[in-house]
Amino acid sequence: MGYRILETEDVAGYLRERGHWGTDEPEVREVSDGNMNRVFLATATDGTRSLAVKQALPWVRVAGPSWPMSPERADAEARAYEQVAEVAPDKIPAIHGYDSDNYALVMEDMSDLEVLRTILNEGGTYGPDTSRRIGEFVAQLSFATSDFGMPSAERKALIAASVSPELCKITEDVVLSEPYLEHEHNHWHPGLDDLAAAFRSDPRLRTEVAELRHLFMTGAQALLHGDLHTGSVMVGTREGAPVVRVFDPEFSFVGPIGFDLGLYWANTLVSAARADALGVEGDHGDQLRLSWDAFRGEFRRLWPTRVDTFFDDAFLDRFLDRVWTESLGFAGAEIVRRVIGFAHLTDLTTLPDPVPASRRALLLGRELIVRRAELTSPEDVEALLR
Repeated sequence: MGYRILETEDVAGYLRERGHWGTDEPEVREVSDGNMNRVFLATATDGTRSLAVKQALPWVRVAGPSWPMSPERADAEARAYEQVAEVAPDKIPAIHGYDSDNYALVMEDMSDLEVLRTILNEGGTYGPDTSRRIGEFVAQLSFATSDFGMPSAERKALIAASVSPELCKITEDVVLSEPYLEHEHNHWHPGLDDLAAAFRSDPRLRTEVAELRHLFMTGAQALLHGDLHTGSVMVGTREGAPVVRVFDPEFSFVGPIGFDLGLYWANTLVSAARADALGVEGDHGDQLRLSWDAFRGEFRRLWPTRVDTFFDDAFLDRFLDRVWTESLGFAGAEIVRRVIGFAHLTDLTTLPDPVPASRRALLLGRELIVRRAELTSPEDVEALLR
């Protein structure tokens, strides 16, 4: 049977066909929330069991057939989950099966958890573990799939399997070029007209972004999540212990490690701008430092297990310094695109007056891009927030 688009009434039968459900009839509801895919929850009537089914459509869900998109992006997501499950299974949802014919994943129901961005927008905090675990997640995945943690032949096979030209082109355009050009995707609050025009006519800024774009296109360091932000992290508590789950790695590909860190940092910095605008107390300004310290610490912990022992500790220091600098640049580019490019952040758009915080975020983004080599520590970045 060929690819079929699942509807709510199909899900129970589909789960039985795939061996994931018994003869009882579950309650099924669609809970699609993101831009790209459809998600269904199937729950036993007595509440003892539930599963999520996520299917990639042949178009962008929020746009419909007018914006076609290959459903093969689900292959990249399944491949990323498979890799992460080997090194950080506690940081992703449990995957019960992948149907490559229908581009559908059957996975753990995470409806008892909350999306991190939602919590932050509602005045909550990150908690003590979230950013630390995100830093560890990036270190564990990137080390294991880098030349340090994976034999050369396996690495080359992973790179070949993970090529994702369609989704990478979206990132190259939406994050790393369009905000600095006249483009139909770009939009912003009228109160930002002057900064949007200034960014488009800033030769230094455009050159630095071009360098980041080239790094993104050529820097095949490790397997990335590819879209790591506060909307792709779910958090909560189970059996009295904090839970952090990273999901939606459909933009996964082999690229520069700093891209994943940068995207997460951009979102934490914008959430800090929101908290400051609302006068909300909390831990928003600490998250870049917490995630970087965890990333660096975990990468160092894994270092003695590297495959190629030629690389010494002095090289590691230099390598981590480079990852830090590149991460800052990507963080700046992500902030800019989230304010004057495509797909804005609700952290800013839902403020009573989004302009002051948005201006502050844009200027911070520029500083991170053009001064990334000068900013040598989290304290340097924190100083920009004051």
